[in-house]
Amino acid sequence: MSLFARVVVGEGGGKWIGLVTAIWVQAICGNNYTFANYSDVLKSLMSLTQMQLNNLSVAKDVGKAFGLLSGLASHHFSTSLILIIGATMGFIGYGLQYLVVSQTITPLPYWLMCVFLCMGGNSTTWMNTAVLVTCMRNFPKNRGPISGILKGYVGLSTAIFTDICSALFSSDPSKFLLMLTIVPAVICCIAAVFLRETPPASTYAQEKKEAQFLNTFNFIAVMVAVYLLAFDVSGIHGHVFSLIFTAGLLILLVMPLLVPLYVIIFNSTDLDEEQQIHEALLDGDKKVEEVEIIKQKPVIGEEHSIVEMMRTIEFWIMFVSFLCGVGTGMCVMNNMGQMGEALGYSDVSIFISFISIWGFFGRIVSGSLSEYYIRKSGMPRLVWNAGAQILMSIGYIALAMALPGSLYIGSMVVGICYGVYFTITPAAASELFGLKYYGIVYNILILNLPIGSFIFSGLIAGYLYDVEATSVPGGGNTCIGANCYRLVYLIMAFASLFGCVLDVLLAVRTNKVYYNIYQDTRSLVNSIQ
Repeated sequence: MSLFARVVVGEGGGKWIGLVTAIWVQAICGNNYTFANYSDVLKSLMSLTQMQLNNLSVAKDVGKAFGLLSGLASHHFSTSLILIIGATMGFIGYGLQYLVVSQTITPLPYWLMCVFLCMGGNSTTWMNTAVLVTCMRNFPKNRGPISGILKGYVGLSTAIFTDICSALFSSDPSKFLLMLTIVPAVICCIAAVFLRETPPASTYAQEKKEAQFLNTFNFIAVMVAVYLLAFDVSGIHGHVFSLIFTAGLLILLVMPLLVPLYVIIFNSTDLDEEQQIHEALLDGDKKVEEVEIIKQKPVIGEEHSIVEMMRTIEFWIMFVSFLCGVGTGMCVMNNMGQMGEALGYSDVSIFISFISIWGFFGRIVSGSLSEYYIRKSGMPRLVWNAGAQILMSIGYIALAMALPGSLYIGSMVVGICYGVYFTITPAAASELFGLKYYGIVYNILILNLPIGSFIFSGLIAGYLYDVEATSVPGGGNTCIGANCYRLVYLIMAFASLFGCVLDVLLAVRTNKVYYNIYQDTRSLVNSIQ
């Protein structure tokens, strides 16, 4: 095999090409957040009440409950196989929804639609698990930035799909679903070729170089976000302008390839030395496993088995606080179509895109800043979740007041805070409970999506909306006015405040873990100097 080929598929440029394909996978993983783009059509075609429609969205989110399967699989099977399974599940789940919405087939029975929405929702758990587990292990010294970059592109994915569909297909729901059917499957097949585990950085110099390259990925991601935001706020666009926009967006999505290209051309390493490092690390892992057999109960910050983790108070505090954050956020995303309709908006695509884009900024900024402050002062990563919960509660109060422009403000705030939760919590979980069983740990936390969706969207929002709709004579199953969701917003504001209390408590209980990380970093820097 030539040196170039070895670099591309081995531990040189291959590590960065793998990260690029991981980014592309995450850029299409937000399909689960796009339900509002076609929910009105499903509601009309199937003659559903709001409660029934919300339960369809719950079925979509229940798919994430089966993410435990992908977590278990990640401990036994290759990244490639996990990606292929995710691609297949998504192709079937969204493909059947496309056939219904395009009226190629008559609407399926309600229970069967729930099954296919569940499959579509489950597909992203396989994709996310493959990407996060592999990349966290490849970049263990830069978990915050890696989590921020990957989850940032998840945040952008809804806007990417929504804006491309708006630009090319005038927001046609059936064509939108066709995109969700085909594009993720193709991207996952590409990633299955290139994404694999490689040796992590073994020296401070390598860690520093990694951080520099990750900053480049951050910069490109910000360019994508600003580009999407400019398209959203610039009003109605003609066909030619829309085609130019789409071409520019695709160029920006390809730009991360500049990093592995640079590594291959200018920064190739001695692969034999890299292989020796990798073998040494594997030997080290074996020794750690041998020690774990005779070691006492681990403390927070060390490797935990799943049973050991679930016996800790810290895990359950994290679990419930995450429920308060992502559960309420999912409620807004699932109901944005009806929330906009209640306030007189005929097209809510801009609000869906706003949640996505501002969610990106929440993810990318919180990942980098939380890492910076850990290394600078040992500040617990969970502090950022607490701040996001406070901001989220303010956003819900703004939505409840229904002042002019409140839906714009609310969608921005919900997006930012939802993004923070999804960056901080996965990174913190890896630091508190280890990476050995990370795929399972991550998917246990993701159980909060179906649970939160069921509680806040299926039960609270669906029930209260239908109550308001039927309280008006002749109102049917449609509610118009600020009263439709006011009580829902207030309930979610209180839930966010409760989540803030839990996050503060968890930050206090894990302060020692982050102080130790800070001390280790300072010791390493001082030894080099």
